[in-house]
Amino acid sequence: MIYTTLQLVLVSIAATSAMTWFSYAMSKSFRELYKEPVLLGYAIDKMKIDLSTQSKITWGWLLHYVIGFLFVVGYHIVWVKNIAPISPLSALLLGAISGVIGIISWIIIFSMTHHQPPIDFKGYYIQLFFAHVIFAIVAAALYSISLTLQNY
Repeated sequence: MIYTTLQLVLVSIAATSAMTWFSYAMSKSFRELYKEPVLLGYAIDKMKIDLSTQSKITWGWLLHYVIGFLFVVGYHIVWVKNIAPISPLSALLLGAISGVIGIISWIIIFSMTHHQPPIDFKGYYIQLFFAHVIFAIVAAALYSISLTLQNY
């Protein structure tokens, strides 16, 4: 149980970091705000939660990584219940599903908070989809490696 928890935490940190790196690279490349932790911080601000600016930024990052952990827990369940194998194809499928979930979630977040950042929403959602595919590929690869290490 302890190994599995540590495994899921480490896999989720690496996969979320890879996804975040991609989003930051796309932000820079397209000169758009595609940074999920920053957008989460702005969403927290729009909810009128009484926190300092630094706390909102910190919570944005923390929420981003917690959500990544929850996605990895979902993948873990899919893999241990043999719903799908740990493979490149299932990683692509899980990434695509996660991407759609991410897009729908952000549509809801922007709607609930009435936050309309000055971004290209179509571009944001496209990069978000691919960021989740990268997330799932990294998660599947590292999860698979961690299972191999567990057997030694």
